[in-house]
Amino acid sequence: MRDRFPLMVVGGLVLTVVLGAFLVKSAQRGEFADTLSTYRAQEDGARALFLLAQESGLPVVRRMSDLRIVTGQFTPVLLAVEVEGAYEQDPDQTQLAAEPDAGLADEDVPRTGFNAFRAAALDDTEHEKLLEHVKAGGTLVYVPWGSRENPLLDALSVKLTKADTTLPMRTLVPPLPTPYTLGVERVEAKVQAYLTLPPGAVPVLEDDRLGQVVAAVVPHGQGRVLVVGAPELAMNRALARADNAQFWLSALAGLGPGPYEFDEFHHGFTNERSVVDFARRYGLHFAVVQLLLGVALWSVSLRRFGRPHPPPESVRVGATDALFAMGRLYREGRHHAFAAGLIAKGLTQEFALHAGLPAHSPAASVAEGLRERGRDDLARGLQAVAAEADTVGSDSDLQQLAANAAGLRQRLHSAGAGRRSTPGTT
Repeated sequence: MRDRFPLMVVGGLVLTVVLGAFLVKSAQRGEFADTLSTYRAQEDGARALFLLAQESGLPVVRRMSDLRIVTGQFTPVLLAVEVEGAYEQDPDQTQLAAEPDAGLADEDVPRTGFNAFRAAALDDTEHEKLLEHVKAGGTLVYVPWGSRENPLLDALSVKLTKADTTLPMRTLVPPLPTPYTLGVERVEAKVQAYLTLPPGAVPVLEDDRLGQVVAAVVPHGQGRVLVVGAPELAMNRALARADNAQFWLSALAGLGPGPYEFDEFHHGFTNERSVVDFARRYGLHFAVVQLLLGVALWSVSLRRFGRPHPPPESVRVGATDALFAMGRLYREGRHHAFAAGLIAKGLTQEFALHAGLPAHSPAASVAEGLRERGRDDLARGLQAVAAEADTVGSDSDLQQLAANAAGLRQRLHSAGAGRRSTPGTT
């Protein structure tokens, strides 16, 4: 029982670590998703916006495929989706950019975990398909992150001007009554960029103090695009302020009947399922982890702890009887020379390993190798045992040979010659 006590301690520690990991994982529910993803339940996610629209009766879905094929009547909703080819037109605004990982003040979308590798930017083909969809009479909601221009905004003739990140939360008001701000008196959010609009665009929200446009509906062909320069307005933490929630309900309802497809593909979520995803979805990975844990504990349990136990009485008696029987056979059969040869051969094989030679090397070669390593005493002893093995003719001679071989082995290990070195070194 005492030999298994360390194993019980190790098993208890492993169980504690596993349970603690599951507890922390459950406490971090919703943190795996990306910033402004409708799956993210943290403050900077957009889960509340999706559920708000869903509970209000608006037809909302999550899109987990790219936008290379756009068919039917629907309204794509792009929240903090990066566009390939983004650039900063005004170098002075680049100097205002904050350091990375600065949250809303950062020009790059904050990524979570492996989303930095999975989240793809909107490529040229996709944004062209989106523009064709809008031009044919469709609608689009686009909430860019930061203040950099990109091909999608260029096609809409919308320019971004970076807002001062040191300013506090801004109060935004509708500059004129529109269906997009029905029931909205004021909106509170931190602004990342102000909009410079083309002719025909309809301002939806503007800064109450500065008078600069933050959100607008821009016509393109026969369709419309809602551009919002305050991505925080779509975050979970912002919906409880002022009329923020009402603004989204009115804006989505004013754009059209829907359905409204929140893009999750460019946040790292796809509808393609691998074996690993299937296991993760249905909890099979927990079974695999339990199996691996069981195998690990089983392998550890094969090892003993503590002092070695003496063999059982029956084993010791049987081994002694077998040894005496073998010795009697050799004595009665006068096999002294054969037994002496086995002793000398075993000693030569053991010394050959320490001399850096193959185990089948002759005694003379092994002795030469030992001399090269500075062990002349072992070399002389090995040659003496090899020579003595040829002259053994009685039990006493055989016992003397075995005693000499045992003494050489003991001298080898007690002198620290057990470590191996390259031939020719001392």
